[in-house]
Amino acid sequence: MIAASDAMATFRVIKLPVAASDQDVDAAVARELPLDPERMSIRWMDPITGPAQRVVYAVAWDRSLMKNMTDAAKVAGLDPIVVELKSASIARAVAEPACVVVDMASNPAEVVLIDGHIPQVWHSFHVDVAAGDDVGPALAAPLRTVLRFYKRRRDTEFVSTAPVLVAGEQVLSSRATTLLSQMLEHPVMPLPLPARVAAEIRHTTYLTCLGLLMRRSA
Repeated sequence: MIAASDAMATFRVIKLPVAASDQDVDAAVARELPLDPERMSIRWMDPITGPAQRVVYAVAWDRSLMKNMTDAAKVAGLDPIVVELKSASIARAVAEPACVVVDMASNPAEVVLIDGHIPQVWHSFHVDVAAGDDVGPALAAPLRTVLRFYKRRRDTEFVSTAPVLVAGEQVLSSRATTLLSQMLEHPVMPLPLPARVAAEIRHTTYLTCLGLLMRRSA
């Protein structure tokens, strides 16, 4: 399995009436992702179908970029069978049903907002902090951007108890954590070590493949 950067593709989470047919879903996905079918591929699935609505997760990607990535994996001696967006891997690996995950180990840093165990928003940003300085203040603006963007949607209700989970080699100071919590009105804490992963594995390094590790060890 290859966990691909979300910069390689784009995704949408679409909510439809529970009685919506597959043809209705196709039409809704086409409206949300009006892309060139000669260049782009689009797939969708139903992660959740409840009594009130049908939730559809749709992904679109550039065929040439994806081929370049899988070809590179083959040259490295790997046999890519499944390609998944990193945000989807994180959503499956994190226990919290609603949270914001900040991956400081990536360059640029990445933010994934998860709601209902489904990735809803992905955002990347460059951390401009001098060596030795606290990175906490640099996280405030991009995190507020993601939270405001998601909370403006009509069909969302992101609870204030949903935590902001920070993963990275540099640990936030207690002062920065407290300040961020006050500014964002959400609890801020380090990303907990995932279950079923050996203690010697640095979880920040292997953040993109935690979903696969947990699936194999379940």
